[in-house]
Amino acid sequence: MSEPVSAVRVAVIGLGAMGFGMAASLKRAGFDVTGCDVTAAAVERLVALGARGAATPAEAAREAKIVVSVVVNAAQTEAILFGRDGVAETLAEGAVFVSSATMAPEAARDLAKRLEATGRHFLDAPISGGAQRASEGQLTILASGSAAAFAAARPALDAMAANLYELGHEAGQGSAFKMINQHLAGIHIAAASEAMAFAARQGLDLRKVYEVITASAGNSWMFENRMPHVLDGDYAPRSAVDIFVKDLGIVQDMARAEKFPVPVAAAALQMFLMASAAGMGRDDDASVARLYGRITGTVLPGED
Repeated sequence: MSEPVSAVRVAVIGLGAMGFGMAASLKRAGFDVTGCDVTAAAVERLVALGARGAATPAEAAREAKIVVSVVVNAAQTEAILFGRDGVAETLAEGAVFVSSATMAPEAARDLAKRLEATGRHFLDAPISGGAQRASEGQLTILASGSAAAFAAARPALDAMAANLYELGHEAGQGSAFKMINQHLAGIHIAAASEAMAFAARQGLDLRKVYEVITASAGNSWMFENRMPHVLDGDYAPRSAVDIFVKDLGIVQDMARAEKFPVPVAAAALQMFLMASAAGMGRDDDASVARLYGRITGTVLPGED
């Protein structure tokens, strides 16, 4: 794309923790950004950075060359594309729709086929890295799609990602890679939560446990990132319990279809399901530690 980025209109649909950071990164890089979200306050917050606001996906996509969709799942993505006031009503032929939702690979393939039949491009591009990296333009993007889709989306991808992986020429491959990541991420959160609650039951200084483990072989990115929430007794959602109910559920569905056993992921899914059933579904996913505490009568910070 030879034109300056200031002449490239990018619509970002979904301005939650990740989407807002991605939109802010695009704006900082010089793009003409339009944001859309079901929450008016999120749109207003983006407009305060100098971006445009839109009331519907169709309005946001009008005159956009790139649409970045940052919603939760395949159903929401389908509604944004083909529902009432959907992107497909107004998106110009040759423009690209970048789908960052976590979904089953077959869902991504189906959505891509339907959109590409209308003369637009679809890039399957789930994301990883968290809200902080999103706001810094330092995400990892796991993308697959046609060469034309990559070419159309690349300027925006470069502004949002520190690591862009090109994982195949067809939609679905990016989503398959993301599900392997979510398989591990969910297991690691559940394991970290179990270990921290177990440490509390032993009467250990939890801040010292965190210090020791993050310098030892048992550390993981999820332990290091999520366990400060437990130490602070702060379960305001950065990534919610119900996200992993969904994602590990997709892992289970994929594995069952292939007759492939995933018993560790199945155990982790049950912990997230129990946390959700206990009323923590919209709380931070580190709430699995709270669940352990409540089941065992173990006191965690902020829970006494």
